[in-house]
Amino acid sequence: MLRILDRLEEILISSLMAAATLLIFLSVVHRFGTGVPLLYPYLIGIHISWAQELCIYMFIWMAKFGAAYGVRTGIHVGVDVLIKRLNPEWQKGVILFGLLGGALFTAIVGTMGAKFVYELMNTDQVSPDLELPSWIVYACIPLGSYLMCFRFLQVSWHFLKTGDLPHHDATNVDGIEVSPKAPVALGEA
Repeated sequence: MLRILDRLEEILISSLMAAATLLIFLSVVHRFGTGVPLLYPYLIGIHISWAQELCIYMFIWMAKFGAAYGVRTGIHVGVDVLIKRLNPEWQKGVILFGLLGGALFTAIVGTMGAKFVYELMNTDQVSPDLELPSWIVYACIPLGSYLMCFRFLQVSWHFLKTGDLPHHDATNVDGIEVSPKAPVALGEA
């Protein structure tokens, strides 16, 4: 079940990123294409004034779910200089406190967001260009926050059982093998 959730999270993030990028590209082509006399008659009838608003919403949704992905994979930036100077028992306590604090914070944000979205559902508010119901736009707050809370709890549980935290190796690229004799920095041989 967790693998399905992991995959859905990754598909949602990558799909939103790809769709927003494509939409921005088409919007720019449309904007500059209307300045070309040959393309003007074909492009002037296409109205994409809503593209910017949709891209903003897609990037917000992507960021909310991307934050949960970051907790799961360990790609969030963390300052652990002081934590590494503590003895192992204190380290474990401080790390667990931080993880559970993150879970509590995201649970509070998710609950406040759910209350806000629920109250918004009873109004007729719509977005300016797309005229989407506003509660759909803001639904990313409780959904993304609760997913992030779940990810904090998931990492906390794994940390309690194994003592390991997820960590991202920025030098690792899937599908690329680095030989042990490869230069470490430019100019080294």
